[in-house]
Amino acid sequence: MSAGPVRDPRNPEGEEEIRIRPGWEDVYRRSLDCVHCGLCLQSCPTYVETGREISSPRGRIYLMRGVAEGRAPLAETLVDEAFLCLGCRACETACPSGVRYGAMLEGARREIERAELRGGAAHRLERFALRAIVPRRLRLRLAFDALSLVQKLGLLGLVVPLLPKAMGEASALLPPVPPRGERRPLPSRIPAEGPVRGRVGLLTGCVMQELFGRINSATARVLARNGFEVIVPRAQGCCGALQAHSGDAELAAELARRNARVFGEAGVDVVVSNSAGCGAAMRDARDWIASEGAELAAKSRDVCEWLDAEGLSAPLGPVPLRVCYDDPCHLVHGQRVEAAPRRLLRSIPELELLAHSDPGACCGAAGTYNLTHPAMSRAVLDRKIAALAEADPDVVSTGNPGCMMQLRAGVTRAGLRSQVLHPIELLDRSHAQARATGEGATRRASRPA
Repeated sequence: MSAGPVRDPRNPEGEEEIRIRPGWEDVYRRSLDCVHCGLCLQSCPTYVETGREISSPRGRIYLMRGVAEGRAPLAETLVDEAFLCLGCRACETACPSGVRYGAMLEGARREIERAELRGGAAHRLERFALRAIVPRRLRLRLAFDALSLVQKLGLLGLVVPLLPKAMGEASALLPPVPPRGERRPLPSRIPAEGPVRGRVGLLTGCVMQELFGRINSATARVLARNGFEVIVPRAQGCCGALQAHSGDAELAAELARRNARVFGEAGVDVVVSNSAGCGAAMRDARDWIASEGAELAAKSRDVCEWLDAEGLSAPLGPVPLRVCYDDPCHLVHGQRVEAAPRRLLRSIPELELLAHSDPGACCGAAGTYNLTHPAMSRAVLDRKIAALAEADPDVVSTGNPGCMMQLRAGVTRAGLRSQVLHPIELLDRSHAQARATGEGATRRASRPA
């Protein structure tokens, strides 16, 4: 059960050495950073919902450390809490000690998977999809072709009863599958318009390309119009985020290794992503694959972060909409990008950026969480939708595909009038408006004083 002895670094003079469960060494070391202050509690959606200490970051850290030290069994309690956690990482933003809770959580889930402690049809289906379909481009394309046919023929009601209950209920989250033309891969090179300001690689993602291909196209257009040559390597693939979150560390590392090689060979200045979860995964690559992922992590940027830093050079036309921006967890907490999307949206003429009371809280999507824990996911979403309903915007804007699907489902269920759009879609619309009218101001996204 135990690995070699590990000395507690907080007590270097102590004589007693603790024997750590094999595979839990990194989780144990990270757990020592927690000072148990409790400042994370109110940032945690599952603690806010349940009021249970064990369902808070602090409680889960106690539990993980107890398992690492052999004082608690690697059993059902940890399994339930490790996967009840949304992995939103809001606790990392709140933590004064810099605890890397997300890395601890992924480490615990990895060991739970290795011990084969999760069961049930929903878990088996999730694992099959994340290993055999999502990272395989042709299979994923065929799966969405089949889903598109089912939707067009109105057969979804016949398919849902065949699925595990949780996944059947969550099928309502799926938007209509776009036409194949919208899902077509982008050209491998999109030239810059005007003076070339840089050469960027674009991560197009897996599910992103199939359900939100229009956002990939808009991203490429906005980058090109602002002077960036866009490189879309054909050999790129799934970022590994969903696999890492589910505990499949080996496959996540394999996928990250491939993207590190592909984008390393592409000769780009940066690698941009329009999906918060994918961007956070690329920045975590140094943890997954050490030195191989260091360059990919260093070059990874969210598209709004990059455009904000470099400034917009293309004219902007008016987009007269009232917009609430909602922070994707893996952008604001995982990548610490908060102000950039808001500055870009404020730069659009006639767009009114509205505040709402809950922008940094999780929406409950969390990768596959809304499939595996639909009740908690919906409870978390309901808080978010209540905040958005008070603001009553024309558009809810967010930068992650899972969040977009979750928010769209919540908006529809609540009967709100809001559209759900990516910030890059609004920028693309502004550039198109300026081009159509031959007018518009050329603005640069400015940094705060």
